[in-house]
Amino acid sequence: MKLGINGLGRIGKLTLWHHVSKKYFSGIVVNIGREVGRSLEDLAAAIERDSTYGRLGTYLHGHKAGRVIEELDNDKGTMLVNGVPLRVLRQARNPKLIPWRENEVKLVVDTTGVFSDPTTDPAGEKGALRGHIEAGAEKVILSAPFKIKSKGIDMPDDAVTTVMGINDEVYDPSRHTLISAASCTTTCLSYMIKPLMESIGAENFLSASMVTVHAATGSQQVLDRLPNAGATDLRKNRSIMNNIILTTTGAAKALALVIPEMERIGFMAESVRIPTSSGSLIVLVLNFQDDAENPIKRAFINSIYQDYARNNPYLVFAEQQNVSSDIIGLPAAAVVIEGSETHTRTASIQVNLQKAKAESLMPGADPILNVPVTQAVVYGWYDNELGSYTNMLGDLTVQVAERIL
Repeated sequence: MKLGINGLGRIGKLTLWHHVSKKYFSGIVVNIGREVGRSLEDLAAAIERDSTYGRLGTYLHGHKAGRVIEELDNDKGTMLVNGVPLRVLRQARNPKLIPWRENEVKLVVDTTGVFSDPTTDPAGEKGALRGHIEAGAEKVILSAPFKIKSKGIDMPDDAVTTVMGINDEVYDPSRHTLISAASCTTTCLSYMIKPLMESIGAENFLSASMVTVHAATGSQQVLDRLPNAGATDLRKNRSIMNNIILTTTGAAKALALVIPEMERIGFMAESVRIPTSSGSLIVLVLNFQDDAENPIKRAFINSIYQDYARNNPYLVFAEQQNVSSDIIGLPAAAVVIEGSETHTRTASIQVNLQKAKAESLMPGADPILNVPVTQAVVYGWYDNELGSYTNMLGDLTVQVAERIL
């Protein structure tokens, strides 16, 4: 089977790296939709070298490796990358015009970040995610969360959001055509939440909040520039090289698609961008209704993660202290729990039942109720590019490929 990749930005390029390493697919077809540099040699150089992860040869074979890209044919747009045949398409950017059918591509990973609405009509001039299906693909994996732009429209029945190892069992190959691999932050967050939910119980979660301290992304500006007309967030136009920038994240909304129990739990998610190229951190704060005689302690929470890590390679529990660069390139780890920084505090809070619904308070009952509540803080590292997200996206891609009829 051949794999199609639409886009060769950060996730597209690293997805290519992942699959030429694993060699599951017999060939890869990458659509760029435009010319790059002066020849295919310039494109090969861009594929081969990376400012964050070094050279492709070193990534694949260690420091003694030579060049792994060979047999370039500029006219045909072909080359061999680590022995895997690669064809580059440079004509069409609209998904419905990409010749997937002619290139025998049944599975496409769209990494452009442009086509995220599963409800958009592919007949439109700007293109749509479903355009890949019209062009011959049978399944499309989106390397981002779905975003339905029109209010009041439900998620289509043939679209599903999955995270490997969390809810990938909900994918039904007879029903689902569009598959979202969520986001790097949602992937990390789901592995921080699910082990606790399974052990402590969703019914004991009172509230949750998180902040992701996130590395820079390609949508940010290297230097300050003027905002576009009508822009409401002026921080997006400021230099990421020089600033800590407050922004937003859709992780809370996407998490509910992956772990439905989160729907009933009050959850807030915030994001702060910092001037690093990769390596991010989630600070997760949870409040549990607890047992006053046997409260949840730090050691118990860490033991939950330690046990989970023994049976799931996507969660790593770290005994040592880390900094962000330690996480970069770590293979297939959705999250690295910084166990030394887990904290808990249990206190009895007073709830005034008179402020609750009238029927909740029995006649003559004491309106003040003491409830033991434990607040926990957990730190989780993730490589938002290659190590965490792209490696797990690659595993999901193979899983979908294996079930194409």
